[in-house]
This record gives sequence, C-alpha cells and structure tokens, in this order.
Amino acid sequence: MSTRKTLVKVAVPALAAVAVGAVAAGALSANSPSQDGKPKARAESRSGDAPAAPAAVSDPGNPATWRLPIETYMVSRADARLVSTSRDSVIAACMKRAGFPNWVPAPDLPALGGKSETDWRYGIHDAVQAAKHGYHPPAAEQQAYDKAMMAGAVDESGADPKVLQGCAQSAGGTVPTVTRSDLVEQIKGDSFKESAKDPKVTAVFAQWSACMKAKGYVYAKPMDANDDPRFTDPHNVSAVEIATAEADVACRGRHHVEKTWFDVEAALQTKAIKANQAVLNEVQAANKDTVSKASAAAATH
Repeated sequence: MSTRKTLVKVAVPALAAVAVGAVAAGALSANSPSQDGKPKARAESRSGDAPAAPAAVSDPGNPATWRLPIETYMVSRADARLVSTSRDSVIAACMKRAGFPNWVPAPDLPALGGKSETDWRYGIHDAVQAAKHGYHPPAAEQQAYDKAMMAGAVDESGADPKVLQGCAQSAGGTVPTVTRSDLVEQIKGDSFKESAKDPKVTAVFAQWSACMKAKGYVYAKPMDANDDPRFTDPHNVSAVEIATAEADVACRGRHHVEKTWFDVEAALQTKAIKANQAVLNEVQAANKDTVSKASAAAATH
C-alpha cells in the first residue's frame, strides 16, 4: 500500500433536492420562458408563510457586502465548508476502520475571485485590484487554486474505490451533503438575466458604454469588457487589460452600474420568492438541518 496521502474529493450521489426545476420562478417575468420555450408554471405561496427576505447593503460602495434576497435560501460559504469538513472527517474515520489509515480527503478549493455571492457578480468594482490584476484575482489566489486542483486530481493512496464509495455513502447518514435547490438556482439565474434587460439597467449600461468610448474603449455592456477574449489568460495580465479594467471601474462608479443592477435584481428576486415561498421555506429548513447535523458531527470528531 502506498503511504502517500490522497487529496481527492469523493463524488457521491447527492440527496434529492427539496425543490425541483419544474417549480419555476415565473414571477420574474410574465414572459420569461423556460429552456424549452414553454411558459413557466407558478407556485403560489400558502397563506401564513414567512415574507420574502429583503436585500441588504452593508457598505453602499462595496458590492461584496451586499446580500441578495435569494441568499436566505442558500447555505452560506462558511456553512458549506463546515459540512464538507465534517463529512470528510466521518469518511476518513470510516476509511481508517476499513484499513486505509493513510487516506485523507482533498482540501476544499480556496476562494478564487469573488468572496461573496455579490462580489464580482456584476463585474469588477475595486479600483486598486483592477490596477494590479485587471479582470483576474491576485496571482497568489490563482496559484493556490491551481495547486489544490492538481493535488486533488489523482488518488494515490491505494484505497479500494469500492470501500471509499461505501464510506462516502454511509457518511450521508451522519452528515448529508449540501443539496442544491433547482428552484433557488433558477431564481438566481433568471433574476440576473432579466435584470440585465430592465430599462433602468440598460440605461446605465448605455451611460457606461459612452463613458468607456470617451476613454477609447468600445463595449456595449460592462460584461463585454470583462469577457473580452484578449483577457482570458489568468497567468498573463497585460497592460492593455489593466488599462481597460481601470477605465471600466471608473465608468461603473461614475454611473452607479452595480447598485442600479443590484436593486433591480433584488426586486425581481423578491417577487419570485413570494411566488414560491412555501417551497423555499422547505429548502431553508433542509439547509438548516444539514448544517445542524454537520455541527453535531464536528463536535464528535
């Protein structure tokens, strides 16, 4: 048996999500089609359900501190890390009992880019970071991420895959995996797309575009600059990319692009949440149960 420790995350079947995509966020737009082009069904709330969670803005000048309404029905990054760590401990203990004491789980991937759901959701916003890294995260973050990816790519511990799979499956009885709600993901995705079409948002896009053109850059929308194919290599941030990013951030700030976009998206999410409140309450309860079990497991391992 090899003595080298593995750093592989185990892929195990996730528990069924509380909500499925068929329960759609039709309240985002009366004409918002599903992927097959058919109108979306609407799930009405039961009377007595809790009201939709409001958006929150801690620092008006820093989008990373903003919170969208749908985040109430998502497991936070910190809690997701707790669940992952607790499951890993349970699986590792099982593997040790099975005769594979050298097996260890892969580390969680380090943060890369945005540090919250709203950080970088509408594009870059930090002038200091843009001047150093353009449209990319700091080089140290990218290197740490790449290193973790490489470390977890291959299991060389000599562990029996069937035993590992069995331990991973049995861990679900102690610490379930964090299950992604299709409904939550749909609301989050639809609100982003629909908000970009709102007249208030397209108006600031036009102002931003004119501002960029005056600086010598031709883009119709903020994300066009972010997605410029010249700026795709995270290991080669050019002077052109940095200059473009600096102009981008300046024009965003001048015309309040992020805050306008956030406010519109938050309103769309609130409407969709109210239309699907009953199901979202179940999602929230399931999330709390998973985190509670992870906390209990962490206390015993």
